[in-house]
Amino acid sequence: MPYDPDRTAVIVVDMQNGFCHPDGSLHAPASEAAVDEVSELVDRAHEAGVRVAYTRDIHPPEQFEGTHYYDEFDRWGEHVVEGSWEAELVDELDVRPDDHVVEKHTYDAFHGTELDGWLSARGIDDLLICGTLANVCVLHTAGSAGLRDYRPVLVTDAIGYVEAAHHEYAIDHADWLFGETTTREAVEFLPVC
Repeated sequence: MPYDPDRTAVIVVDMQNGFCHPDGSLHAPASEAAVDEVSELVDRAHEAGVRVAYTRDIHPPEQFEGTHYYDEFDRWGEHVVEGSWEAELVDELDVRPDDHVVEKHTYDAFHGTELDGWLSARGIDDLLICGTLANVCVLHTAGSAGLRDYRPVLVTDAIGYVEAAHHEYAIDHADWLFGETTTREAVEFLPVC
């Protein structure tokens, strides 16, 4: 079933230097490999008049000081620190002035951000979600979207991961619990009238 460009957005999760570039502190080869697939999906979305939103995982250096439990630096080491090269989106993405960039500070792109308001103000219902990492920020963002009554659809061949089993788990879990999955080839957009 083709997606209506007026009611659909492509959500590109965390395609940043820290995760996708070989010099990034949390580089994953599969995330680097997903850059071309994500770029191709974004190009098709732009051509079809579909809105595109990019998330950037950004951590102020002091974000986790004094936290009770949630400390990503403890879990992953210091990464994508605010203002750093790691926190920037990879150069290969065609980020246009009309695209939306969401700065997030947790795995979930809806938590403490304006993403929900931006989508709802534009009448968007369907989200084609791609990016990285499959079982972390992609999965948490998709789950949060579903809880907010969006239709989260994971584009399986445009999602990075650390281990193939993580990708398989995330896709299976999303498909079973709260969303749908598709491939880039299967994504079609209705023509703009």
